[in-house]
Amino acid sequence: MLPIQWRTEAQTDLTRILGYLAERSQQAAFDLYNNIDQVVSQLPQHPYLYRCGRVAGTRELVVHPNYVIVYQIGTASIEIISVLHARQQYP
Repeated sequence: MLPIQWRTEAQTDLTRILGYLAERSQQAAFDLYNNIDQVVSQLPQHPYLYRCGRVAGTRELVVHPNYVIVYQIGTASIEIISVLHARQQYP
């Protein structure tokens, strides 16, 4: 199984999203973090389970109707590239 690696940009995205949510609801931020942690931890078992990404070579995992994790499967690891709000323009 491949290990998970987070790009600095993806960690920044997640921190920003959680901070925004926490200002409105600590529980919502906590729930989203737990949901993301749970699904990302399962990626090594089923890396191809989620849809092909809008950018070639990536895949997209919808963790909540409003949030998408963009990742890439490499030879040595699964790299989390970005965490996006569903309304965010991407790429």
